Order: sequence, then structure tokens, then C-alpha cells
Amino acid sequence: MTIKPLADRVVVKAVEAEESTTKSGIVLTGSAKEKPQYAEVVAVGPGGVVDGKEIVMEVAVGDKVILSQYAGTEVKLDGTEYKIVKQSDILAKLD
Repeated sequence: MTIKPLADRVVVKAVEAEESTTKSGIVLTGSAKEKPQYAEVVAVGPGGVVDGKEIVMEVAVGDKVILSQYAGTEVKLDGTEYKIVKQSDILAKLD
């Protein structure tokens, strides 16, 4: 199955959390941290007119982005977890 977002929606997949070390030397595993806000764009909707405003999609498949912390709807498809967010919930693109 594939996900095809509608209107100004974007499907993203969270970037895996890496281990990190605090200043005092304590190692934090990925499960000890907050949910990642970094994600990779998997699919992009067509944009168009949403609520009377013309929406131009500014992200593309493969872009690395930073999301609002509590944005979107989580879905699981074929064993992989995705999040569907509005383009306005994407705070920045990473180069």
C-alpha cells in the first residue's frame, strides 16, 4: 500500500534517534529522549486551495524537516510508522 496525502498534507517518517552524551557523561539512548522532531518527507500532497487560500507546497520527497512537537496524526502502514502533518506544522527544512 502507498500513502497519497491530500491538499496541504505531508507524510513524514521520523529520523532514528541516536545515542547522545550529556555534559556530565551520562549516555542517553534513543528511548530516553523525547520524540524526535526531525523527519524525512515521504510523500507530499498537491496543495491547491485550502480554506480559501492558495497553498503552494514548499517541501519535496526526501527533504529533511523539523516538525512542531505535537503536530500530526501517527499511522502505521506495513510495519512502518509515519506521521501525516499539515505543511504549516513543518517549521524548517534542513540542508
